Amino acid sequence: MSDGTELAKSRKSGLPARRYLEYKRGGLNPEGAKVEKDRLIAFSDGVIAVIITIMVLELKAPPDASLDALKTVAPVFLSYVLSFVYVAIYWNNHHHFFTLVSHVSGSVMWANLHLLFWLSLIPFATSWLGEHPSEPIPTAVYGLSLLMPAIAWFVLQGVLIRDHDGNASMLARALGGDLKGKVSPLLYLASIFLAFVNPLISDTIFILVALLWLVPDRRIEKMTQQGRAEP
Repeated sequence: MSDGTELAKSRKSGLPARRYLEYKRGGLNPEGAKVEKDRLIAFSDGVIAVIITIMVLELKAPPDASLDALKTVAPVFLSYVLSFVYVAIYWNNHHHFFTLVSHVSGSVMWANLHLLFWLSLIPFATSWLGEHPSEPIPTAVYGLSLLMPAIAWFVLQGVLIRDHDGNASMLARALGGDLKGKVSPLLYLASIFLAFVNPLISDTIFILVALLWLVPDRRIEKMTQQGRAEP
């Protein structure tokens, strides 16, 4: 079979030509790589949906119809909004990341599960912070609940880049220096210690980091469009 035919098939499968040939030589179906990736994405979407559902179920209606009663549940609602934004940021970035990868390995699956494990603990920290918004320990635990997914994300990112030709991969080129990804864990770590000085400082850090990630970042989208435009 000609090299041109094999190259065309590798593009259709979504795999790099080198990876496509490895699958073929090993007697494996290259289309299976896409199925594995799609299963991982679907599973992750389901877990994240459950996490959001758990958080919203923690919201309780005010005990009566007064504004004072509404104020009493405001911290719980605001902690839910903040956590929803964080989980949404992870879901959005997860989606964009996996548009630039062609296959998943066992290491990627475990790194992804590691990320989902820490994300699944956010509802617990959210509930505790909402009930005790001015207390240092719940605030520090909330900071920890943001720090650990950030570390897990960094691990997942590294495994994906390693499995896709390292710094030459589309994902690595799209991320560049990844300043936000490096600064965020440091800010979360600072918020944990600052919670014992003044929880309000930590709360401010949580909001600022969320806003930092809400700023549109078109690098991955541009790289995705570039990859689709390549012949």
